[in-house]
Amino acid sequence: MDKYYYIYILSSLTNVTVYTGVTNDLKKRVYQHKNNLFPHSFTAKYNVHKLVYFEIFHDVRYAIKREKQIKRWSRKRKNALITDFNPAWADLYDFICGVPGAAAPKSSFTGDLSQQ
Repeated sequence: MDKYYYIYILSSLTNVTVYTGVTNDLKKRVYQHKNNLFPHSFTAKYNVHKLVYFEIFHDVRYAIKREKQIKRWSRKRKNALITDFNPAWADLYDFICGVPGAAAPKSSFTGDLSQQ
Protein backbone atom coordinates (compact mmCIF):
# COMPACT_ATOMS: atom_id res chain seq x y z
CA MET A 1 0.00 0.00 0.00
CA ASP A 2 1.37 3.37 -1.01
CA LYS A 3 1.76 6.07 1.61
CA TYR A 4 1.17 9.65 0.55
CA TYR A 5 2.09 12.97 2.11
CA TYR A 6 0.64 16.31 1.21
CA ILE A 7 1.58 19.93 1.48
CA TYR A 8 -1.43 22.19 1.41
CA ILE A 9 -2.38 25.83 1.53
CA LEU A 10 -5.54 27.09 3.20
CA SER A 11 -6.91 30.58 2.87
CA SER A 12 -9.46 32.70 4.63
CA LEU A 13 -12.79 33.26 2.93
CA THR A 14 -11.57 36.60 1.60
CA ASN A 15 -8.15 35.16 0.59
CA VAL A 16 -6.39 37.69 2.82
CA THR A 17 -4.69 35.15 5.10
CA VAL A 18 -3.00 31.91 4.06
CA TYR A 19 -1.57 28.95 5.96
CA THR A 20 0.78 26.26 4.67
CA GLY A 21 0.96 22.81 6.25
CA VAL A 22 2.01 19.21 5.71
CA THR A 23 0.07 16.03 6.54
CA ASN A 24 -0.27 12.36 5.71
CA ASP A 25 -4.09 12.55 5.65
CA LEU A 26 -5.28 15.58 3.71
CA LYS A 27 -9.03 14.99 4.12
CA LYS A 28 -8.75 14.51 7.87
CA ARG A 29 -6.42 17.46 8.37
CA VAL A 30 -8.56 19.90 6.37
CA TYR A 31 -11.64 18.64 8.24
CA GLN A 32 -9.84 19.44 11.51
CA HIS A 33 -9.08 22.96 10.29
CA LYS A 34 -12.60 23.57 8.99
CA ASN A 35 -14.16 22.47 12.27
CA ASN A 36 -11.68 24.30 14.55
CA LEU A 37 -10.78 21.08 16.36
CA PHE A 38 -7.73 22.95 17.66
CA PRO A 39 -9.46 26.16 18.83
CA HIS A 40 -6.27 28.02 19.73
CA SER A 41 -4.56 27.36 16.39
CA PHE A 42 -3.68 30.00 13.79
CA THR A 43 -6.30 28.69 11.37
CA ALA A 44 -9.04 28.80 13.99
CA LYS A 45 -8.06 32.27 15.17
CA TYR A 46 -8.03 33.74 11.65
CA ASN A 47 -10.78 31.57 10.06
CA VAL A 48 -8.41 30.01 7.54
CA HIS A 49 -10.47 27.05 6.37
CA LYS A 50 -10.54 27.02 2.57
CA LEU A 51 -8.29 24.45 0.83
CA VAL A 52 -6.89 26.27 -2.20
CA TYR A 53 -3.73 24.30 -3.04
CA PHE A 54 -2.09 20.93 -2.47
CA GLU A 55 0.75 18.75 -3.70
CA ILE A 56 1.25 15.00 -3.30
CA PHE A 57 4.48 13.23 -2.29
CA HIS A 58 5.58 9.66 -1.66
CA ASP A 59 8.43 10.69 0.62
CA VAL A 60 7.74 12.70 3.76
CA ARG A 61 11.20 14.30 3.56
CA TYR A 62 10.34 15.94 0.25
CA ALA A 63 6.95 17.06 1.53
CA ILE A 64 8.55 18.74 4.55
CA LYS A 65 11.23 20.30 2.36
CA ARG A 66 8.58 21.71 0.02
CA GLU A 67 6.48 23.04 2.92
CA LYS A 68 9.49 24.90 4.31
CA GLN A 69 10.31 26.24 0.84
CA ILE A 70 6.81 27.62 0.31
CA LYS A 71 6.67 29.11 3.82
CA ARG A 72 9.79 31.17 2.98
CA TRP A 73 8.22 32.59 -0.17
CA SER A 74 6.75 36.06 -0.47
CA ARG A 75 2.99 36.38 -0.42
CA LYS A 76 3.09 37.41 -4.09
CA ARG A 77 4.82 34.18 -5.04
CA LYS A 78 2.40 32.07 -2.94
CA ASN A 79 -0.54 33.83 -4.62
CA ALA A 80 0.90 33.03 -8.06
CA LEU A 81 1.36 29.36 -7.10
CA ILE A 82 -2.24 29.12 -5.91
CA THR A 83 -3.64 30.99 -8.92
CA ASP A 84 -1.78 28.76 -11.41
CA PHE A 85 -3.19 25.65 -9.72
CA ASN A 86 -6.63 26.97 -8.77
CA PRO A 87 -7.43 30.19 -10.69
CA ALA A 88 -10.74 30.84 -8.87
CA TRP A 89 -9.26 30.09 -5.43
CA ALA A 90 -12.17 27.67 -5.01
CA ASP A 91 -12.38 25.49 -1.92
CA LEU A 92 -11.05 22.11 -3.06
CA TYR A 93 -12.18 20.17 0.01
CA ASP A 94 -15.19 18.62 -1.73
CA PHE A 95 -12.91 17.66 -4.65
CA ILE A 96 -10.49 15.74 -2.41
CA CYS A 97 -13.48 14.07 -0.74
CA GLY A 98 -14.71 12.87 -4.13
CA VAL A 99 -17.94 14.88 -4.23
CA PRO A 100 -19.30 14.80 -7.80
CA GLY A 101 -19.32 18.21 -9.47
CA ALA A 102 -16.96 19.74 -6.90
CA ALA A 103 -14.59 22.51 -7.93
CA ALA A 104 -11.37 20.96 -9.23
CA PRO A 105 -7.88 22.36 -9.56
CA LYS A 106 -6.59 23.36 -12.98
CA SER A 107 -4.27 20.35 -12.81
CA SER A 108 -4.85 17.38 -10.54
CA PHE A 109 -1.18 16.69 -9.86
CA THR A 110 1.57 19.23 -9.42
CA GLY A 111 4.53 16.90 -9.31
CA ASP A 112 6.40 14.84 -6.79
CA LEU A 113 9.91 15.95 -5.88
CA SER A 114 10.68 12.45 -4.58
CA GLN A 115 10.56 11.18 -8.16
CA GLN A 116 13.22 13.64 -9.37
